[in-house]
Amino acid sequence: QLQLVESGGGLVQPGGSLRLSCAASGFTLEHHAIGWFRQAPGKERERVSCISYSYGRTYFADSVKGRFTIDADNAKNQVYLQMNLLRPEDTAVYYCAAARTRLCVPPYDSWGQGTQVTVSA
Repeated sequence: QLQLVESGGGLVQPGGSLRLSCAASGFTLEHHAIGWFRQAPGKERERVSCISYSYGRTYFADSVKGRFTIDADNAKNQVYLQMNLLRPEDTAVYYCAAARTRLCVPPYDSWGQGTQVTVSA
């Protein structure tokens, strides 16, 4: 059974940084791409980043390019989202999800429970 658990969310001031972690179990990163999504109140869910460990590829939404980075530790079976220069509009619940394949394309079948990120002075 594929399971994902996010951690690392919290309250941060604008311009600050947070590092989110996604711990995977029941599968390896070599077989499933991992995406990070976010959803703010009243807004649609947005994919902000994705990593395909097998193909060495990453993806970033335009809204986070240059500010967010993503990396994976295959030995620990964890994926990390480093978020820098945070803005109030980055406030959302962040989820990690496993794609059905090694590629960063839908569908994403397994989801974590989410972690809240709040950017506010």
